Amino acid sequence: MGDTLKRRRTDGSDVSEDDPTSIRSLAITTEDLLAALEANARRDAGAVLRVTPPFAGRMRARLHLAGAEGDYDEAPRPLHIAPERLLDDDAPAFPSVDATEDALRSAPDAEYTPERHRSCHERRVETWRAAVRDHVRDEATVETPAGAVTVAISLLG
Repeated sequence: MGDTLKRRRTDGSDVSEDDPTSIRSLAITTEDLLAALEANARRDAGAVLRVTPPFAGRMRARLHLAGAEGDYDEAPRPLHIAPERLLDDDAPAFPSVDATEDALRSAPDAEYTPERHRSCHERRVETWRAAVRDHVRDEATVETPAGAVTVAISLLG
C-alpha cells in the first residue's frame, strides 16, 4: 500500500489523493452546518466540518467533534474546518437564552414565564437557522498542511 494513487489535473499534471490542495469544492448538508454552528455557540463543543482523505476535486464535509480522530494516525489526516469560516461577515449571531429572557422581562405587555421563555427562544433559534442559510459564502479559504486552498461551497438540503 506504499504507492500513492495519482489522478490527472485538467492541465495534464499528476495530483495525488493525499494532496488536500486538490480540493476545489465542498458539499455540506445544511443540517450539519447549522448543528456545528449551534453546538459551538451553545456550549463551545469544538464542532468542525471534517473532510476525510483520499482527497479529490469535489469533497463532502461532515459534522465532527475535533479531537475524535479514531484511525487517522498516518498522513494524510482529515481536514477540520471551523463552520464559522463558511459564513459571511454579516451572518446573524446565535440568539442567547439570556437575551431572550431579558427581552421578555422588559416587555411591558406580557408576563414572564418559563414556558413563554422556552417558546420564544425556540422561535428565535428557528429564525436564526433560516437566516444563516442566506449568509453562507460561495467560496471559502481552507487551511491545509500543504497550504491554503480556496474552495467553492455547496449546501445540500
